Amino acid sequence: MKFVSWNVNGLRAICGKGFAEQFAAFDADFVCLQETKLQEGQIDLSFDGYTSYWNYAQRKGYSGTVVFTRQKPAAVTYGIGIDEHDTEGRVITLDMGDYYLVNVYTPNSQDQLARLDYRMSWESAFADYLCGLAATKGVIVCGDLNVAHNEIDLANPKTNRHNPGFTDEERSCMTQLLSRGFIDTFRHLNPDARDIYSWWSYRGGARARNVGWRIDYFLISESLLPRLGDAEILSHIMGSDHCPVTLTLK
Repeated sequence: MKFVSWNVNGLRAICGKGFAEQFAAFDADFVCLQETKLQEGQIDLSFDGYTSYWNYAQRKGYSGTVVFTRQKPAAVTYGIGIDEHDTEGRVITLDMGDYYLVNVYTPNSQDQLARLDYRMSWESAFADYLCGLAATKGVIVCGDLNVAHNEIDLANPKTNRHNPGFTDEERSCMTQLLSRGFIDTFRHLNPDARDIYSWWSYRGGARARNVGWRIDYFLISESLLPRLGDAEILSHIMGSDHCPVTLTLK
C-alpha cells in the first residue's frame, strides 16, 4: 500500500500548477493533504476511484485537511475530541479496520513564539489521542508536524535554535512521542541521510540552494514496523513550499 502526504499551502492555488496530473502520477492508495485553506463548497475536486474526506477550519482561508482514499474506511472522525483543538480542521482519522490512518496539520508556533503555549497544549493532547488509538491497533500518522526533530533535519540548526519549529520544547515533544511507541519512518530507514528536506522558505532562493527543513513525516506505531517497506521525500515535486512525502507498507 502506498500513502502520500503533502502540505499544499492552498489547494485552489496548487490546482493551477498541474496538481491533477501529479495526483494521478502518485498512483497511491491514500493521499493526505494539509493546509487546504478553503471552506466547503469552494472547490469541486474529485478523482476517479477515490472517496474524499474533508475537515475545514472555522476561520476562512486557513488550515484544513483532506484525505483521498481508494479503500473504504470502517469509520471517519474529525478532530481529537477536544473543543479547544477542533476548530481549525487539523485532524482526520480513518479507521481502516486493522489500522488507523491519521492526517494532521500541527499548529505553527508563529513569529516570536506567540503561539508556543498553545502548541504545547496541542502536543500533549494530540500525543494522548494517538497513544489511545495505538492501544487498540496500529496507527499511521502523517502530515506537516511543524518541527525539525534533530539538527540533521534542517540546514542551519545553529541559527534557527529557538525559532518556530526548532525550539527545545517542540523537539522535546517529538522525542516524547517517539518514546511512547512511534517510529519516524524516513529516519528509521535513513539514519544518516543529510540535506534531504520537505519545506523551504520562499525567501532568498532557499529551495534552489536547498536550505530547508524536514518537518513533514510519516510516523507509525511499533506494531506496524514489520510492514514498513519504504519512506521517501519527493523533493523534486514542485507546486508548494513543501514537497510530498511517502510511505509504502507491505
